[in-house]
Amino acid sequence: MFRYSFPGCYVLFVCLFSVAAWAAVFGSAQGVVHDPSHRPVQAAEVLVKSAISDYAQKLTTDADGGFAATALPAGEYAVTVSKDGFTPSVQTVVVASGSAPLLHFQLMLGARTDRVAVSENALTVNTEQMTPTTIVSRDEIAMTPGADLSNSLTAITNYVPGSWMTHDQLHVRGGHQVTWAIDGVPIPNTNIASNIGPQIDPKDIDYIEAQRGGYSAAYGDRTYGVFNVVPRTGFERNAEGELFTTYGTFHQTNDQLNFGSHTEKFAWFTSLNGNRSDYGLETPGPDVLHDRVWGLGGMVTLIYNPNANNQFRIVSSLRGDDDQIPNDQDAAAAGVRDVERERDGFATASWAHTFQPGQLLTISPFYHYNRANYDGDANDAPIATTQHRGSQYAGVQIAFSEVTRKHNATIGVYGFGQHDDELINLIANDGSGLSLNQDKAATGQLEAFFLEDQYRALSWLTLTAGVRITHFGGAVSENAASPRLGGSVRIPHLNWAIRGFWGEYYQAPPLSTVSGPLLGYALSQGLGFIPLRGERDQEHQFGLTIPLRGWSFDVNNYHQRARNYFDHNAIGNSNVFFPLTIEGARLYGWEFTVRSPKIARKGEVYFTYAYAHAEAEGAISGGLTDFSPPDSGYFLLDHDQRHTLHTGFNFALPWKAYAGGSIYYGSGFTDGSSDVPAHLEGHTTADLSLGKTVSENVTLSIASLNLANRRFLLDNSQTFGGTHYAEPRQIYFQLRYKFHF
Repeated sequence: MFRYSFPGCYVLFVCLFSVAAWAAVFGSAQGVVHDPSHRPVQAAEVLVKSAISDYAQKLTTDADGGFAATALPAGEYAVTVSKDGFTPSVQTVVVASGSAPLLHFQLMLGARTDRVAVSENALTVNTEQMTPTTIVSRDEIAMTPGADLSNSLTAITNYVPGSWMTHDQLHVRGGHQVTWAIDGVPIPNTNIASNIGPQIDPKDIDYIEAQRGGYSAAYGDRTYGVFNVVPRTGFERNAEGELFTTYGTFHQTNDQLNFGSHTEKFAWFTSLNGNRSDYGLETPGPDVLHDRVWGLGGMVTLIYNPNANNQFRIVSSLRGDDDQIPNDQDAAAAGVRDVERERDGFATASWAHTFQPGQLLTISPFYHYNRANYDGDANDAPIATTQHRGSQYAGVQIAFSEVTRKHNATIGVYGFGQHDDELINLIANDGSGLSLNQDKAATGQLEAFFLEDQYRALSWLTLTAGVRITHFGGAVSENAASPRLGGSVRIPHLNWAIRGFWGEYYQAPPLSTVSGPLLGYALSQGLGFIPLRGERDQEHQFGLTIPLRGWSFDVNNYHQRARNYFDHNAIGNSNVFFPLTIEGARLYGWEFTVRSPKIARKGEVYFTYAYAHAEAEGAISGGLTDFSPPDSGYFLLDHDQRHTLHTGFNFALPWKAYAGGSIYYGSGFTDGSSDVPAHLEGHTTADLSLGKTVSENVTLSIASLNLANRRFLLDNSQTFGGTHYAEPRQIYFQLRYKFHF
């Protein structure tokens, strides 16, 4: 029987006394306003308005002509400066979390108007950032084929170089430990390889901010990718709702009903979604057998701005997904019916208080519950497996930042308490007489302190220095100090930006352990268990960003070395997966991105390419191991893929129609069946979507994923329980209906 318990007093203690800061929850935009003689313009009106909603901040320049808009969620903004006797000036800026781009306005003499220009630039972050960042907007998600499906990660894999899906897991740069954040507040999850898909429906997203490497000291855990989700808030609505309903191949449905509205000070958004399909997880062969999925979820966001100096934000979500484990022909003939049931819920709250222009305090308590239950069929051979795992996390983050003309400094602490419950039941059907039932609990906690400053030494030179100090307590106790250094040089006149970074990271280990009867079974399989310790990484990278006539070109080189690299393995044929660590790993490569501006105000094109290596060396240093001596030299990790390319477009067409398309090429993952380093064959797929607005409130669309229905072996990694084939062709129709209430 699965036991559910939770030490509430312990977590309350952590929440109240281990106060924390994960990252600068928001970004800032600052500026200086001059007249034609370069004298500061005092008391000019500044309007900082979201590009896709009515969210806005109104400011007034000080005696030096300066202004600072704080507590800005990541995204694109139009900044309008106006004053009687001058012609208004408008600039657009893309704000990333923790950033503080500096804008310069020179007002020209002339009549005042209320005309606001529309930017045609690509959606790129400011060139002073050390971190290679990709921001994907709600409009791009809506037009990209397959990106708005409930469990889709296409908005990441299409736009972020070096990211892909294999064995139902998102991988970035060859690793699969990534951080998900909501409004910059983390959703802690130390159980790698337990969850499938995102924890938020893509239709609920305003922007996704994807960071890869080169992180500020504010980030520490799960550092192969950081995905900050800016959810829809209701500021884009005036008592409006939307109904999405779809139907397609494999009897797919993917539906959502949402509502939202706002006043000048208050905004709210809520949604309910449901999905089902006869195709869910990647199949072990080309046939789709026993692969149904169904899910239900919902989200609520609330924002209240009582005055110019305070903002309160609440985001909560619940989601449940049930997946049949797909069969091959033999398992289908034997009537095997394994299932995976996952539940996820989180709630975050943020209070942002501006003491004075440029000084911001954020306090963000959070709670996250996650459960992944694997229930094997009683007739499974050779072993019928049940593994139930539930994790609860509670904590709070606090950060204080100050933005001046020269500095963007942040200081904070971060911490959470974690409680895990796990049930494992194994029954052998091979005549060995094995019967194992074990229920165990574990607790742990993490606290971190960080300090960082981005120093604008010269108008063309920005330097960053910071440190993150972490303590982890669980089955083992560890401490880590992680320094970070970076710099960015902007070439005058060209506005090209050259950036460089060096830093260290610490990733706390899962609470997983093997003891009691389960340890006895592992020993009978020739395996033992070494306590898991945290992964420690060192990364250096450099890059170049070139803005040219609204286009954005970016190239980045990275090199990361890891000690105690996280991976996972199973006990024998049991399907019971446990994390492990490998002594060393190296991950390195090149990344290229191209983003266009709005071409003829109709649409955009994009291109991403990555050349990557994911290799490991040494023995297993933690988790399940057979203690066999390692081969000398480096070997390929199962998710090594050298070449990955995505290119696509999103365009408005005549007669209120639109089209979106993408082409993906992968050179092939590691061939696990080969005795020498080798890769599977390369593969190419294409997706296409077409839509048309048939009335003011109704839009119809059709999308096809894997248009040519190419079925190929995607990976054959035995360490993750078998082979996986690429997704089959899926065609679905969608109706979107807007209404007022």
